[in-house]
Amino acid sequence: MIDSGDPTLLGATVVDGGVNFALHSSTAERVQLCLFDEQDQERRLDMLGPHNDVWHGFIPNLSAGTRYGYRVHGPWDPARGLRHNANKLLIDPYARELSGELVWDDSIFGHMLEDTYIPSTSDSAAFVPRGVVVPTLSLTAKRPLTSWSDTIIYEASVRALTAQDHRLEADIRGRFLGAASNEIIEHLKSLGITALELLPIHAYADEHFLVQRGLRNAWGYNTLAFFAPMPRFARSAACAEFAHLINRLHDANIEVILDVVYNHTAEGDLRGPTVSWRGIDNLAYYRVLPENPDHYVNDTGTGNTINADHPATRQMILDSLRYWAGTFGVDGFRFDLAPILGRHFSGFNTNHPLLEQITNDSILKHCKLIAEPWDIGPGGYQLGAFPKSWGEWNDRYRDTVRQFWRDDEHQTPAMARRLHGSADIFERALRTPAASVNYVTAHDGFTLRDLASYERTHNEANGENNLDGHRDNHSTNYGVEGPTDNVEILAHRRKHRLNLLASLLASQGTPMILGGDELGRTQAGNNNAYAQDNEITWFDWQDVDQGFLARVRDLIALRKNLPLLRQQAYRHGRSTNEAGLKNIQWHAPDGEQLEGLDWHHARAVTMLLVATENDAPPSPDQAAVAVSFNPTSMAVDFTLPQIASSGAWVLSGYTDIEPPLLRGSVVAQAARSTSVLAWLGGRR
Repeated sequence: MIDSGDPTLLGATVVDGGVNFALHSSTAERVQLCLFDEQDQERRLDMLGPHNDVWHGFIPNLSAGTRYGYRVHGPWDPARGLRHNANKLLIDPYARELSGELVWDDSIFGHMLEDTYIPSTSDSAAFVPRGVVVPTLSLTAKRPLTSWSDTIIYEASVRALTAQDHRLEADIRGRFLGAASNEIIEHLKSLGITALELLPIHAYADEHFLVQRGLRNAWGYNTLAFFAPMPRFARSAACAEFAHLINRLHDANIEVILDVVYNHTAEGDLRGPTVSWRGIDNLAYYRVLPENPDHYVNDTGTGNTINADHPATRQMILDSLRYWAGTFGVDGFRFDLAPILGRHFSGFNTNHPLLEQITNDSILKHCKLIAEPWDIGPGGYQLGAFPKSWGEWNDRYRDTVRQFWRDDEHQTPAMARRLHGSADIFERALRTPAASVNYVTAHDGFTLRDLASYERTHNEANGENNLDGHRDNHSTNYGVEGPTDNVEILAHRRKHRLNLLASLLASQGTPMILGGDELGRTQAGNNNAYAQDNEITWFDWQDVDQGFLARVRDLIALRKNLPLLRQQAYRHGRSTNEAGLKNIQWHAPDGEQLEGLDWHHARAVTMLLVATENDAPPSPDQAAVAVSFNPTSMAVDFTLPQIASSGAWVLSGYTDIEPPLLRGSVVAQAARSTSVLAWLGGRR
């Protein structure tokens, strides 16, 4: 028996007396709801509708835990972009939880493998995950609401973070419950992290070619359901365990940012499987070539591209974001290949309706929104073009800082711009330094340790003949490729890593640290470890360089203790203190300010930040901060200016093995090192 139900409640919703089901499809001719009992026997019920392109129904006396899917009847006409095939069990795009994972069998393809125009008649139900009806969950912990200027992000995947942490019980390693453990949370707190950015936790599929190689997707950028947590990350009830993780982190005053993939799905190109959107309403959910609707636009490099111009797709994305933020209390989102969300067929538009809806939504406007500002589509590089309140991954920061510390020529002017918060990129749109999400390493690329140990990629384990991954890494190995016992080389590498982190934490903007870098994590030179859900990417909690970890903690604490390093507005040397010093100045080692042509010859440089009445938050005891960077192979004496009639320079942090010698206003600094000094006193 099926009653009319509410077509506005998309998905499966527990209501008084039963469960409401609703599915959008503008091209279906008939929709069957498929319910599965404990023996996995299937019962099919015809949905009512459509009502405004939504098929709907209410099933009385049905409860949470029920497993279900859909079969959608309609035209099979690939030449017109129509790919309905009722032989295929389809995942509800709004499913809140999945039972099982996708199995690569020939039956999950809507077409015959030898001809994409001939429909397949085999039933796919045995190989497709079922949706699960879940009860309504609620947030119990208070959100941290950390300001952008105080935010320090830690990027990690649930699996890699805990999969081989032997401090934890075996059945929670690599899962939400492992990430929610006391051990992990205490580690994040001791570091000083304010936000944990999780690689995709939406249910995803391992790509077919990876399964054939005996590999699994380690990153999760192959979404199978935008509302359901990955079953692999849960011991039993995925939604409840993810909610527990959020509550535990919030109790520890740590925000949660989700890396989300609203640019493509796991269904791939026209040769891919039919497991959800393709068989429900292909033209609504995907971009197709106007002159050839059987082919997909591939602005993502994965075979298909979400159709952000279609109202139903925009609603699905917005509903998904609101669900994670509103129901679970997620604090922010990092949007993978974000230009897709703002691209019409005519090109990218900052004012695209989807970007405006996300930015202005009553729930999402309180979240941190971060764009990965590039994809491979036309006009795909949009760094600086996202809405005013958003942050953006700044790859120009990454590349500049890496080149500077490799002591490449003519990098000092660019380094100064990045330390300044990349005002040249963001300020013209009236954005603040926080818009620049600064990083030197991320999941995609070398780890920090490998960045100082390898000059070539070593991606053989991926099975692509070491032809995959970035080639221009701006890395160095100090004379030996990979592991070495040479004490001098190891010392150089250690200091190189500390210099990169010191730069990151001394820069205006929002710093992001790659999880595991503080532990000395290595991927053995693999800079594209997307397929390595194994020891290559998993954190090694038993082999930790405790001394290096302590230095990283000190650098993070330095940023927190020196407010001048994390200002909410750009400094342009206009405001001055009582001594007439500008609020930001750049000095050569001899103490002279860098001007004009001086910049073209500068290598070692001091960034001087001087406190004025306009600074927020005020810090009466800190009149100035000087950060001196020496990327050269020679020791350098830095002369610092007199800030006020009273007070003195005090060493706050350094990256060399031993602290630099400070004689009044002169810092004797070792080769390839950073020092941070604060002028204490002398400010009213």
